[in-house]
Amino acid sequence: MEHISRRVQALSVSQTLAMAQKSRELKEQGIDVISLSLGEPDFNTPDDIKEAAKKAIDDNYSFYPPVPGYNDLREAISRKFKEENGLDYTPDQIIVSAGGKHSLINVVLSVVDPGDEVILLAPYWVSYLDHITFAEGKPVIIQTSIESDFKVTPAQLEAALSPRTRLLIFNSPSNPTGMVYTREEMAALVKVLEKFPQVIIISDEIYEHITFCGKHVSLASFSSIYDRVVTVNGVSKGYAMTGWRIGYIGAPLWLAKACNKLQGQFTSGVSSISQRAALAAVTSKSDSKERMREAFLRRRDLICRLLGEIPGLKVRVPQGAFYVMPDISNFIGKSFEGKVMKNADDLTFFLLAEARVAMVSGTAFGADNCIRISYATSDDRISEAVRRIKEALAELA
Repeated sequence: MEHISRRVQALSVSQTLAMAQKSRELKEQGIDVISLSLGEPDFNTPDDIKEAAKKAIDDNYSFYPPVPGYNDLREAISRKFKEENGLDYTPDQIIVSAGGKHSLINVVLSVVDPGDEVILLAPYWVSYLDHITFAEGKPVIIQTSIESDFKVTPAQLEAALSPRTRLLIFNSPSNPTGMVYTREEMAALVKVLEKFPQVIIISDEIYEHITFCGKHVSLASFSSIYDRVVTVNGVSKGYAMTGWRIGYIGAPLWLAKACNKLQGQFTSGVSSISQRAALAAVTSKSDSKERMREAFLRRRDLICRLLGEIPGLKVRVPQGAFYVMPDISNFIGKSFEGKVMKNADDLTFFLLAEARVAMVSGTAFGADNCIRISYATSDDRISEAVRRIKEALAELA
């Protein structure tokens, strides 16, 4: 007899991964699909990092690593936090996990009890909602719009907070919108959070090295809330290391200990070879991060210019990450060969079928009137993809 637990039944399938799978299936059928769905840099891992991994194999890093990560890696992350972010986290406050997603669920499961309220700022990254669901928390979603650059206001935040709020998940630079909060905007939100001392804040900063508007600002750099902020980061995006699966947190010591306890029972320490590669990444003096950032900036400018030429599509220029999130409201209600575009899901599948371009519906991110486009691909593919999108949208009546 088949029996799936309620907690797993309550989880949704990642629409990002589902769309990527659908585009792969079409490609296997010989159909030329351009995938703008996955949030994955199209660069190879830098050579100095790969060499460190090869050396780790030769040096026999093949035994169980410490649960929270190797000491020298955590020391290096501690220095990175201090030098790049102005944050004081001792190595004991740092836990290394199997990617940023693993780091996030560790924190959520360590602090959220059934019924606790967790605030999400929509559009939000797809997995946040399912992490809350799995922990049996109650999501409280604050809606934003393209007119506000997808940013929440202090008044909206204060209205959503309550004595039952346990956690707030904050993400800048943002997946899926690419927007970046300024220091002044963050300071205004911090003033609100100071009134609710029971609230823990996760600051997901995985895209910190891909910003186009000045130096990245860490939420924990605001001293009044430092002892309640968990800074989540990793090597996937900034170092083109998505497959190495290394994320990490800097957290209050009590919470780091809780995550260490949880991880010790579920995964133990993560891949020893990947950890040695991550050590090379966070200590690297190469300019690979900057070269990738420059490429993403060029691509951002290209795709926003081209999308801006499509009648009816609303586009705001993102300030970080490698996503743009157009508002497609003007196309809802239009039809193609009798099929009405009732929502972003319909439009996304229409564009996959007619334009052969894979993107992700904003529904997955709590934004029903948007689509997410990843521009982590070549300039030529971006140009061709937008040409196809423009032609297909022109067919809607």
